[in-house]
Amino acid sequence: MLAGVISPPLIIGGQGGANLSADQQQYLVSTSLIVCGILSSIQITRFHIYKTPYYLGTGLISVVGTSFAIIPVATGALAQMYANGICPTSAGGVKLPCPHGYGAILGTSSLCALLEIGLSFMPPRLLRRFFPPLVTGPTVMLIGVSLIGTALENWAGGNGLCKTRPTSGPFQLCPSNTAPHPLPWGSAEFIGLGFSVFVTIILCERFGSPIMKSTSVILGLLVGCIIAAATGYFSPDAIDAAPAASFIWVHTFPLSIYGPIVLPLLAVYIILMMEAIGDITATCDVSRLDVDGKLYDSRIQGGVLADGLNGMLAGLCTITPMSTFAQNNGVIALTRCANRKAGYAACFFLLITGIFSKFAAALVSIPGAVLGGMTTFLFASVAVSGIRIISTVEFTRRNRFILTAALSLGFGAILVPDWFAHVFTYTGNNRAKQGFFNAIVLVMETGFAVTAFIAIILNLLLTEELEEEEAASLSTKETEVVDTDGTGVRGVSISDASGRHGDLEKGVNSADAIQKS
Repeated sequence: MLAGVISPPLIIGGQGGANLSADQQQYLVSTSLIVCGILSSIQITRFHIYKTPYYLGTGLISVVGTSFAIIPVATGALAQMYANGICPTSAGGVKLPCPHGYGAILGTSSLCALLEIGLSFMPPRLLRRFFPPLVTGPTVMLIGVSLIGTALENWAGGNGLCKTRPTSGPFQLCPSNTAPHPLPWGSAEFIGLGFSVFVTIILCERFGSPIMKSTSVILGLLVGCIIAAATGYFSPDAIDAAPAASFIWVHTFPLSIYGPIVLPLLAVYIILMMEAIGDITATCDVSRLDVDGKLYDSRIQGGVLADGLNGMLAGLCTITPMSTFAQNNGVIALTRCANRKAGYAACFFLLITGIFSKFAAALVSIPGAVLGGMTTFLFASVAVSGIRIISTVEFTRRNRFILTAALSLGFGAILVPDWFAHVFTYTGNNRAKQGFFNAIVLVMETGFAVTAFIAIILNLLLTEELEEEEAASLSTKETEVVDTDGTGVRGVSISDASGRHGDLEKGVNSADAIQKS
């Protein structure tokens, strides 16, 4: 979980995002840990809303962390802000720190959290009707797919200006010319550093104990950091210069609303809501609690409400939206401990590690190649989670059509990210009109957002159809001729719907069998 908590602020605040200063990036990591600890305690506690049938929180070990889903939206929006002049660039085209852009993302995400808060009061049955696995599965998968590209760029050295391998300027080498042990982007040394993390994760899964398997990502990161420190990729200067302690609002960012990311963020919160429902259901299951009935429905309602409220509070605390993490379910199943006291202990640990900012400074100093080796695995696991959700969908003709239509544009936007950039040619001074066009462009160029909207619309428009031909082919028995013993002599076999085969004839050499048939 720790790796998942620190990755989004490092990516969004780094060279591929808002290009914030090292002090601000350290602050974001510290604050992410602190906010996760505070907001997790809200999910775990479960408050009854006075004089209503509603609750806030699940009453389970539901630990929250910074969501990965915001990363493609935030990086895309910041790139757009640099392009249209909202974020500053130097005379040489170098992107300068953009705290106003980061503040716009925080303000807009806090506003869009009202959608999840409002949806939390709808019956879970109705939510699953509007947002079934047919919608959430491909969306989650494309979130992971789009993030893998960012992770691989870091693995090769960084996702800033150095990845273009310029022949002059401060970013000829990665992460910059002044960094300890800088190298050209894509150097074998960077690839090897990331590979050490990736291989360690695999070895832990193959040879490790159950607890090592659960912490394989952190162990991989630790091994990568040890190798990087031994080979001169770490500098203690940033750690020495970091303050001893930090807390929320030590650094602030001017909040504002950036209209073009409203629609993508609404899609993000729909995904976060459905993730919360799935994670809460899994937590109930591993905690040996009911997964149906009024108590279960109230836990879903309280969990979704807390998830939306946490997203709003996170923005006000200078951190991007939160989501309910699923890693705790594996720990509960492994340790057979579902006591909320263990959850409060985890919250306290997150709070302490966030307050002592030397720890955050050490995390910010991790070389991009080491971080890339870890995040490549993490983001691929997000894509696999989406595939698992899709696997629960019955592959009828209607569902295949919806998946095809949604994924065609989603994958296309990921593979050709600027395919919609030249559709609108307006260059006037009407900022509202320009913002509207920017919103359309951002949605169409964000793969998971366009997939989500297409899937939602088609799921509501296309009615369920009885697959008569497919049902008939599965339910009736069909006779086929098969090679039953591998000798090339064929016999008659009957295959039923379950795929079982019964041999009627072992060969044509038995005259008695032929006569009886």
